[in-house]
Formats: sequence, structure tokens, C-alpha cells
Amino acid sequence: MGNLPDDNSVQLESPCLGDNPVNADDDAVQKSHNGKRCGDEEDGHLVYHVGLVLKERYEAVSTLGAGAFGKVLKCIDRDTNEHVAVKILKNTECFGEVAMSEITVLEEINSLDDDNRFACVRMLDWFEHKGHICIVLELLGPSTYEFLRQNKFLPFSVEQIRHMAFQIFRAVCFLHRNKLTHTDLKPENILFVCSDYDLEYNNETVKGCEVRKLRSLDVKVVDFGTAIFDHEHHESLVSTRHYRAPEVILDLGWNQSCDVWSLGCILMEFYLGHTLFPTHDSQEHLAMMEKFLGPIPSHLLKETRKQCFAHGEPLSCNEQSYSDGYIEKHCKPLKQYMRCGTEEEVQLFDLLTWMLQYDVTRRITMDEALWHPFFNPLRTQKHRCSTDTHVVLG
Repeated sequence: MGNLPDDNSVQLESPCLGDNPVNADDDAVQKSHNGKRCGDEEDGHLVYHVGLVLKERYEAVSTLGAGAFGKVLKCIDRDTNEHVAVKILKNTECFGEVAMSEITVLEEINSLDDDNRFACVRMLDWFEHKGHICIVLELLGPSTYEFLRQNKFLPFSVEQIRHMAFQIFRAVCFLHRNKLTHTDLKPENILFVCSDYDLEYNNETVKGCEVRKLRSLDVKVVDFGTAIFDHEHHESLVSTRHYRAPEVILDLGWNQSCDVWSLGCILMEFYLGHTLFPTHDSQEHLAMMEKFLGPIPSHLLKETRKQCFAHGEPLSCNEQSYSDGYIEKHCKPLKQYMRCGTEEEVQLFDLLTWMLQYDVTRRITMDEALWHPFFNPLRTQKHRCSTDTHVVLG
């Protein structure tokens, strides 16, 4: 198998995880809660106070985030005097299983990428505390979603997208080569390594305002709680709604290419400053896809196990009935979103077109995507073959 393009534009050495809460909406993939063990709160969260010391080593400083899974605390590692993130899962049987699954994946990633060349978060330690599984992770900065939100949802530039995407693609390609699918890629699960930024005045906005300009575009992929090996049982429903591939919605079965679709949606969100598919309804979601990408192939609609989509008619024909006509008013063919038509934009949208193919047999792979012309400016001519050899997880 060929080598991954070397990333000569970013450094992946900075030891850092912040956390982004898992959304507990109807679209987040959740398993049912069974058998709460010795809960500290009604919903299974650990009750803590600043100064609490876990494992006689990790001193709690503050809360970084909380969500359906539990909490993430910023702690000081007394052994190293470094800040770390400690992800504390709820003390339920379900989340205990998810935590152990994530630990297994993170241990394998650490083992196979011991020089930290791929942009996956590093696990530093794990332990149990009063029935809660605790995962110690490097401390990172804000998520790409959180940065967009704090920056008034101003989109990233094409050059910024290229630098971030190259790192993310290499990380996900590394996972795929090792028979692992992330299944929940989204801006909340892509974190900047460093949170430092400068304030600059931007007069291109309607009123003109100060905006944040990151000092570093280094990013890492986080949250492997729903990652799955190729040989394991695949649940029919995966991914957060806005980044869910059509084959998942249509219940056609899925494979690693669902990650590629999710990444296509993420890059478009970086480009637009807002989500490509703002819906919580499957039929409306598919209708939006048809508006952006053209009709869903009839053979996919015929193969679906979802009877409401099996009629084979264009879903966009009822677009006026969806969300008070949102699709008709706000959705248009993908390439019409191109702002300037520069060569780099044309290349980006060509890459997106291949990533957002309905048919998984036509969708580009991560290996192929890394060699797309969009990444030519980042690609080194000399490949360090010795460190890019193919390794297998588990």
C-alpha cells in the first residue's frame, strides 16, 4: 500500500485535549442506559470540587465540558506539573462499556503511532474512581466549532481549510488503513492543539468587527467512544445528524466511507461558517442533499429498508413543505456556493464533489483524497517511507 503524504506544514508534537460535550439530542448516537452502579448524582455524574485529587495524582482545577457521557475536568498532573484533561464517564454500565472500548482504541493508536505523527488525541493514563472510568488525555484547545462560534461564525479561508484538512485526512486515513472507522466526525470532535489567537479588525463584515486569528492551525481528532473496528458488529445508526451519510439514513449498511462523507460536510461547514444540513428530519435531510447534489440514484432508493423512502420519487419535489420552505429559499447546487472561483476554490469544490458522492463505490477514499490536487501546495516531494509503513490495529 502506498505511503501517506508527509505533513510538512504542521507539527503534531504539542501535548494537549480540551473537551467538547457530546450532544444529547435525538441525533447523537446513544446506547440505552442500563444498571447504574453507585451514582453520585441522579444522572450518574461524578460530584467533584476544585482541589479534588484523583488517583493521588490528578488535581481538579476546573470543568472543561459536560455532556451525555459525563464530564471533562482540567487537572494538574502532580507528577509532571503539566495540565491534562480527565474525561470522567458516568458510572453506568453502558458508559463503562463505551469507555473501555475507547481506551482499547486509544491504547492501540498510541502503540502504533508512538512518535505522534498522526493527529489523533493521545491518551496518557486511565483508571477507575468510585465506579467511574477516568481517561487522562492531553490537553487541547477549543474545538473548531467552538472557535467558529466565538468568531461570530466567520468562515475559514481556503488556505486555512487546506492546512486543517490535510492533518485531519492523514489521521482518518491512518485509522482506515488500520481497519477502524471513527463514525462521529464533526467540528466538535476536531480540536485545535493551541488556543492562542490575535485580534484583528475585519472590515469585510457587514459592520466591521474584531475577529480572532489563530496563531496555529494544528488540530487533532478526538472522541473515539463510538469508533469501531471493521470486524465488529456495525449498528445501523451512526454519526451525528448533520454529518450522517445517506447510506446510514437509508439503512443500506455502511463502511469506512461514512467518515469521508462526514468530512465533506465538515469542510463545507468550515467554508460557509454554518452547517450544510441544518435539519433533524431524515426526509428533509435527503431532500436537502438532492438540492445540493442532485437526485439520489434510484437503485439506492430501491435498496433501502426504510419504506418511506422506497417510492423512488425525487425527495426535493416537496421542498416547499419542509421547514417553511427553507430548502427552496436557502439551498442551491453545491458549486453555486463558490465565492470567487479561484483555482484553489475550484480544487476544493472538486474534492468535495468526490467526498459527497451518494454511492459509496464512487465516493473517494481517504487514501485517494490525500493525493487530490487541492493538497499539492502541502505535499513534500520526499516521502519518509520508513515512518509511513502500513501497520495494523488490534
